[in-house]
Amino acid sequence: MAIAATLAFIAGLVAMGLLLHYQSRWVGLSANAPVVAKGQVPVVVVPASGTPPTPAPMIDLNALSSRETELAARLGELEQRTARIGSAAQAASGYAIRSENMLVAFAARRALDRGLGLGYVEDQLRSRFAATQPRAVAAILQAAREPVTVAELRAGLDGIAPELVTGQASNGWLGSLRRELSNLIVIHRADTPSPLPIDRLTRARQMLEVGKVEAALAEVARMPGAPQAVRWTTAARRYIGARQALDTIEAAAITGQANPTDIPGTMPPAA
Repeated sequence: MAIAATLAFIAGLVAMGLLLHYQSRWVGLSANAPVVAKGQVPVVVVPASGTPPTPAPMIDLNALSSRETELAARLGELEQRTARIGSAAQAASGYAIRSENMLVAFAARRALDRGLGLGYVEDQLRSRFAATQPRAVAAILQAAREPVTVAELRAGLDGIAPELVTGQASNGWLGSLRRELSNLIVIHRADTPSPLPIDRLTRARQMLEVGKVEAALAEVARMPGAPQAVRWTTAARRYIGARQALDTIEAAAITGQANPTDIPGTMPPAA
């Protein structure tokens, strides 16, 4: 009986010790449990064996949502800015191509004014304007093969001046005297220029001095010796035609009416 009482007493002590041990551990876990606020998600970190668990930092869903909205707004702003930059770059490229076309047209005009061949400008004219302005390009290329300058037209007019005034070749002093006598008295309106051939010749020379070849050609065409001045009038018409063609391609370069292959974002025409 003594032994049984002793064993029962020892078992009671062991049971009481175990109960106290687990009760203190349970109270510690309850005291260290994290408090979860509204809108937050608790993250539990599994501790190693034998160590109490430590609470992880809380994730604020509201702050995360506002940050995401801010980033989306910035991204949209960057996309709009990129689109504006792209359109501005395309416009700048178009203006640069127009400037190049204008430089080619000016180079062609300068070469013809100096009576020189086009050289490398000929290929540039074909590649940039042949598709949209074929007649103008053909006229310029044809005129470049036999370029005519204003100085050559002035010299040629001085050479054929006697034939233009009289309508025939010089036939001595007697013929000159008759021409002078026939032109002593001329009647015309006061508000109109003099129709005398010598006055027309003077006006034609003045027109050539200022580069007005078309007006000079009109004066020469009304002179008596115009049928004998076919070579001069042909050269003058070729000069006028070349300048009109140059005006056409310059206008096309300014307005952007060049070949479609030179404009960004366009496709070449079908064959």
